[in-house]
Amino acid sequence: MWRILKWLVYLAALGAVALVAYAYIGPYFGADFSAPREEVRAPVAIDVE
Repeated sequence: MWRILKWLVYLAALGAVALVAYAYIGPYFGADFSAPREEVRAPVAIDVE
C-alpha cells in the first residue's frame, strides 16, 4: 500500500513540475495563454423593491 502511495506522490510531483514547465515554455511552441483583449459589455437588470 505504501509503495502505491509513494508512486502517486512521485507522479503528482512530476505532473506539477511538468505543468510549471509547460507554463513557462509553452509560448515558445505556440501556446497562447493571454487573455482576450476585447471589451465585453452586457446589460444588467437589478430588481430592487
